[in-house]
Amino acid sequence: MKTEVTRTLANRRVTLQRLMALTGGAALLAALGRARAQVGEKTVRFILPNATGSGIDAITRAAQPALAKALGYPVIVDNQPGAGGIVGVQQLVRAAPDGFTLSIVSNNHVIYPSVYKSVPFDPINDITPIAVIGTTPVVLVVNPNKVTARTSPEFIALLKAKSDAYNYGSGGNGTILHLASELFLDEAKVQAKHIPYKGVGPMVTDLIGGQIDFATVALPSVQGQLKAGTLRAIGVATAERVPAAPEIPTFVEQGLPGYVIEAWFGFIGPKGLSAGDVKRLHAAVATAFNAPDVREAMSRQGNVINVSTVEYAGQFFRSELARYAKLVKKAGIEPQ
Repeated sequence: MKTEVTRTLANRRVTLQRLMALTGGAALLAALGRARAQVGEKTVRFILPNATGSGIDAITRAAQPALAKALGYPVIVDNQPGAGGIVGVQQLVRAAPDGFTLSIVSNNHVIYPSVYKSVPFDPINDITPIAVIGTTPVVLVVNPNKVTARTSPEFIALLKAKSDAYNYGSGGNGTILHLASELFLDEAKVQAKHIPYKGVGPMVTDLIGGQIDFATVALPSVQGQLKAGTLRAIGVATAERVPAAPEIPTFVEQGLPGYVIEAWFGFIGPKGLSAGDVKRLHAAVATAFNAPDVREAMSRQGNVINVSTVEYAGQFFRSELARYAKLVKKAGIEPQ
């Protein structure tokens, strides 16, 4: 038995030696070693300052394979929610500016200074804006077992009739979804109690469970619940109906012409990225989000993709910072 095993192993060694000879063995092994080292040692990490189940999370994960292909390295998604997104961005700004730690952020990034008395980083000067990727629709949804209304006028009538009876959730104090709900209440001239959560996922779970009554959310994060009937859409905060959900009326057509919220998402890196890295990363994100399968996924989610230039991204972040300072003041949100 021992002799037979020895003979088998010897035959395998001979076969391997022949294969190596035929394929340029040493060169082949060296190339494979370099490939393994490259993949094993380098991974691009996308720190998302949002919880799993959020709109940004759905967008990033849908584009993850295409991003990996365009960047030439494996991509991992690292969700780090907390403090409305500050926790995750703080990790990003502390990272080395080598192009391997990146993020996709939302409007929240430029709202921080207006809703928090102290922020541990500068949302403009401590990052490198690379591109504004696109926009995603915001929809107001209710628990159908707790809210009988099906339209905006009906919902506003309920809130006016019982001003202290209803509450709403958000992914955290000062987030775009918190601000979107406050602006709705301001436009409708009604009131409701705010219940902040540490992320959109836990908030949606409680909304379905009946712990809260309504919320404004990014459409991609609740499409499944809307189709299943566990949540009901009252309206979408876009100027026109969304092709991905044409059955949901806008608030504009339901009598609130001033209630239009544009939720956007942008691509950023830490401060200090080299010009060469910025150019390379911009080209990669443009390639990834224009890939046919990603385009299709974005369309199904209701997102509009229009990857900006690097120069526009820098200007946009600054102008949005000023714009949201005014909106926060209008909504009456006090800094915490």
